Amino acid sequence: MAATETPTNLEEMTLTLPKSVQEMSIKADEPPQPFNVRDDVPFGPVDISPPSASIPTIDISLFSPLPSSLESSIQETEKELDKLRSALSSWGCFQVIGHGISIEFLDKVREVTKKFFELPFEEKRRYGKAAVAIQGYGLDSLVSEKQVLDWCDRLSLLIYPEDQRILKLWPEKPQDFRETIDEYAMNIDSVIGILFKAMAKSLKLEENSFSKQFGERAIMQGRFALYPTCTRPDQVFGVKPHSDGSGVTVLLQDKEVQGLQVLKEDRWLTVPVIPHALFVNLGDQMQRPEPEKEIEPVDQLVDEKRPRLYKKVKNYSTLNYESFQKGLVPLDALKF
Repeated sequence: MAATETPTNLEEMTLTLPKSVQEMSIKADEPPQPFNVRDDVPFGPVDISPPSASIPTIDISLFSPLPSSLESSIQETEKELDKLRSALSSWGCFQVIGHGISIEFLDKVREVTKKFFELPFEEKRRYGKAAVAIQGYGLDSLVSEKQVLDWCDRLSLLIYPEDQRILKLWPEKPQDFRETIDEYAMNIDSVIGILFKAMAKSLKLEENSFSKQFGERAIMQGRFALYPTCTRPDQVFGVKPHSDGSGVTVLLQDKEVQGLQVLKEDRWLTVPVIPHALFVNLGDQMQRPEPEKEIEPVDQLVDEKRPRLYKKVKNYSTLNYESFQKGLVPLDALKF
């Protein structure tokens, strides 16, 4: 079947895309039909060169426990909590500094990811995923015959709970990939723990108001992405406009290529690259629960002036992902 033919089912769609996006880029192929952008994607078309955004920067080193005698430090902490609360309400995202992860180690994470994508295609295909699978190397998971595919190759790995890792999908090359990503994940887990406590404090809630909802088997998914050049950049999305289905997304940007965009007040803006910072985006869930755990707003945040906007839901990440691939806004399905 030719790459430009319209498939009649998901299995046939798998056959229409024998190459990775990286291979198509190297050969300067025209993007096949499943990658062509439609006008009906959520959040509208994306400006290819939007202005830079003034994303708030939060220093989380100020959220560490401090002796009560350090009045000036306490004042700095309160000021930073105010900044965090403002960022949460006005942006829903922010850049994190003071996280304690060295720039050298962040560069190592970038380097092992780059080296993986530089491996021969046959080597990378050892970690390939099935058409409708989440974990592994390859293109988008297929959930709809009409979905627009991202012009992107990805490696997706379930990191936590650790006993659910599919280790055969964790690359053995480069040699230090597994060790580096494992250490990075532990660091990110610590950062998220600090952030959730600070978010609760900034809202005058109990410190564990968010963290206690994680469950004993909180899920962390790692995604490593390559966005190759395209002969028709006006016809493809590196990643479709979307809202994250996670509680929190922590993103380490490429130091050399700026491309991340956020939507604020119906306007797309470019996120500046800060090499030593982590970009944090709040997902639709605002927590990382167990899949079978029902999620809902924190009771203290609901009153007559701020009524519940959404229904209770289980396994929201699945709803979010399938809606995203079908070109729907997932939260719309949960409104009262």
